[in-house]
Parts: sequence; structure tokens; C-alpha cells
Amino acid sequence: MMEMLRLPLEGAAEFRTVPSRDARGWFARFFCQREMLAVNEGRQIQQINCSHNVKRGTLRGLHLQFPPHSEDKIVRCIRGRVYDVMVDLRHGSPTFGKWHAVELDADEMNMIYVPRGFAHGFQTLRDDCQILYLHTESHAPASEGGVRFDSPALDIHWPIPVTEISQRDRELPLFDPSSGGIQL
Repeated sequence: MMEMLRLPLEGAAEFRTVPSRDARGWFARFFCQREMLAVNEGRQIQQINCSHNVKRGTLRGLHLQFPPHSEDKIVRCIRGRVYDVMVDLRHGSPTFGKWHAVELDADEMNMIYVPRGFAHGFQTLRDDCQILYLHTESHAPASEGGVRFDSPALDIHWPIPVTEISQRDRELPLFDPSSGGIQL
């Protein structure tokens, strides 16, 4: 069973898994399309990816795919703990330019739903973290994009110093609130 909590960004949600426990250990649902209908309008999962991050402080993001390959994501930490951030970049959204963070913890078994038109990234809070991503679109390299993790206009409060980040993520453009956002 999963419990859904609406987040302050329009369309975003956190899901908390409620495991069944007995003398053997536990059993938990990691995904259920029926339970996702409340947020994802029935879009089907097309791709599942996993990232492994060796060092505490590693930052990945803030990434998204532009139309026509915009995607919803379901993100769960399956080893370790991460500070997970999403930013609403949708044109006309009442929460355009706002960000929200959730600590995803493998032991807590929580996950987030990131709607199309949101940039997404995370920072590892422990060594040896793994993140599982479920995507409603296949990866389309020509549609890749994002905004810089340290964009002054976003003023994201990352919890610890960044220890590792890719050159690609360092070179993403700064968020510009006057851009008007992404037309979906």
C-alpha cells in the first residue's frame, strides 16, 4: 500500500510506502499504476533507470526533457539517502519558478512524483547511494536540458557542500524567470 501526499508545487506528490511486516521481514509495493492515476493521468512507464553515486555530496541535476519528449518521473532512493529537488518550469503554472525538496531515504521507502515540465536533481547525503527512476518517455538526447543547480534566481538550499558534479551539469544555463517557462 502507498500513501500519497500532495506537495506545494502543483501536480507534484510524495508517496510513502507502507510495508507489510512479519517474522520473515517485509513486503512493499514499489509501483502501482492504479495508485498513480491520481497524479499522472494514466501515462504509462516507458523506461526505468538507476544511478549509483559513490560519494556523499554528489549532485546530479537539475535535468529535464523538453517537448515533445517531456516526461513524468517517479524517483525512489533504493540505497542511502538523498536530498531530492524539483523545480516547476511550466509556462503559466501558478508555481512556476518555485522549488521543493524531499529527503528520499531507502529505509523510509518514500518516493516522489515529478510532473512533466519540472527540472529534477538530487544531492547524496551518504556514500553509496542508488536512485531508481521510472519515466513515462524514453530518453531522447536531442530533448535533454535543464538549469544550473546554483541558479541565483532559484536560491536552492543544498544541505551540504557539493563534492562531485559533472561538467555537463556545471554548464547548464542559469534559470531565467523572465523566460516564461516551458510550453507543454
